[in-house]
Amino acid sequence: MRFNKVLASALFSSAALYGSARADTGEDALEDAPSSAESSTSTRPAIEHPTFTPVTIKAPFLEQFTDGWDSRWVPSHAKKENDKTGDEEWTYVGNWAVEEPTVFKAIEGDKGLVVKDKAAHHAISAKFPKKIDNKGKTLVVQYEVKLQNGLECGGAYLKLLRENKALHQEEFSNASPYVIMFGPDKCGSANKVHFIFQHKNPKTGEYEEKHLKTPPMARIVKTTTLYTLIVKPDQTFEIKIDGSSAKNGTLLEDFTPSVNPDKEISDPKDTKPDDWVDVSRIPDPEAKKPEDWDETAPYEIVDEEATKPDDWLDDEPTVVPDPEAEKPEDWDDEEDGDWVPPTVRNPKCDEISGCGKWEPPMKKNPDYKGKWTAPFIDNPAYKGPWEPRKIPNPGYFEDKTPANFEPMGAVGFEIWTMQNDILFDNIYIGHSIEDAENFKALTFDIKQPIEKQEAEEAAPAEPEKPKSPSDLKFLDDPVYYVREKVDLFLTLAKRDPIMAIKFVPEVAGGALAVLFTVIAIIVGSMVSGGSPPQPKKASEKPKGTAAEVKAAEARKDASETPKRTSKKAD
Repeated sequence: MRFNKVLASALFSSAALYGSARADTGEDALEDAPSSAESSTSTRPAIEHPTFTPVTIKAPFLEQFTDGWDSRWVPSHAKKENDKTGDEEWTYVGNWAVEEPTVFKAIEGDKGLVVKDKAAHHAISAKFPKKIDNKGKTLVVQYEVKLQNGLECGGAYLKLLRENKALHQEEFSNASPYVIMFGPDKCGSANKVHFIFQHKNPKTGEYEEKHLKTPPMARIVKTTTLYTLIVKPDQTFEIKIDGSSAKNGTLLEDFTPSVNPDKEISDPKDTKPDDWVDVSRIPDPEAKKPEDWDETAPYEIVDEEATKPDDWLDDEPTVVPDPEAEKPEDWDDEEDGDWVPPTVRNPKCDEISGCGKWEPPMKKNPDYKGKWTAPFIDNPAYKGPWEPRKIPNPGYFEDKTPANFEPMGAVGFEIWTMQNDILFDNIYIGHSIEDAENFKALTFDIKQPIEKQEAEEAAPAEPEKPKSPSDLKFLDDPVYYVREKVDLFLTLAKRDPIMAIKFVPEVAGGALAVLFTVIAIIVGSMVSGGSPPQPKKASEKPKGTAAEVKAAEARKDASETPKRTSKKAD
């Protein structure tokens, strides 16, 4: 029982130690809803919900998830390839559905593609009517994301898949070759809008991922968010969120690794010469210790100018027997010896400068110099940092038009997420910025103000208990905090232990604290156990009278073990 209490206490304490408040992650006006739903609705007209009508805009690919969507979209149940071992595991078991929003529905009959399962891998794709080749053209990718249950750990991005005859939708997985990956991804403090493209090395024919260096943050709200990517033939790009520019740059400068390798590289065969001097400062070899330098002078000396305070009591002890201590009822003078009460600080000393023998305080020695060392000077033999010589890069090439992506044959969602009910809608993939804007005006611009009004009117008068483990605070409900954090950690650990440690460090730290506590208990019990006392031999029996023998044993016990003192009376 005691062991269980120690474990519980350690986990509880470690959770409190490692628990930290989470900063806001981009939630905007929706988090600052009016304090009363009644007051907000009293000044607003009733919300009108228009009826969904498909747009007539034409594009290489445009999807509103109307009737017949299941003939265009094919879910995958392939096995996810393990990036570390190459083994196949983690089947895509997540289910998909096309349905209307369950949170802040703005347009009657407007349906979207919905992720239905928590903590599961999902994959689904749709082939383009014909391949999309944007060489020399602008590429526009635009779609809506509605995080109906928020997003604590998972992706909501899409992939444009490379056109090839081996593109089997039933086997779509993380290993399927893609051209562009774009959209929001969040787990713990990591929050970004991905823009990754695969670039083909013209010399080796191999593909390499190019990641945007400083991607913008995703909007984590329960209303619809519109993500737009525009890549132009001049190699520039722009990312828009809800129609506003969030990031722009060029494919040639803002991605890592760089599209084009360096013209020159360090010669791997070049080595630093043995006589190369890269130490810039050295002790002055001509410097000598001054004759008056005293290395033996102490750091502190007695302050001879100090005087004893007038209220100092030399004859008053610093500690006195505890007046509240009482001799224990089970104390046996013959077995335990004379009872000595514990001591406490003399209360008289707290009211004055001090008690007992007065001694002058110490002060810093003005003559203290410490150990002498030679001053440093610039090294006359210094040659600077050594670098290997440069040679032409045998793998160098120059691609001035990386925006001429490989032909694309399909679009797909291949994600893992802790939250379900993520809704995707109104996907546009084409070459016209104007058409994408018109599509936005006919869809997103209509639903956004309605959703925001619904969100504000639905805001509770009082804050609800956090539904997400990342929103919890330890002091609000310690038991609930620990339980939710542990449950989340175990769920993540089943899929990816490293991700679990990064996303829920509180539990990982708590587990380490428990482990160290258990080790301390085991080691402590081993040390305190010691060896059993050895019986005295008859021949070693002390000589003398009974009283003398008893006194001698009492003195021996007192010298070997500390005197037992009383406990303060309850």
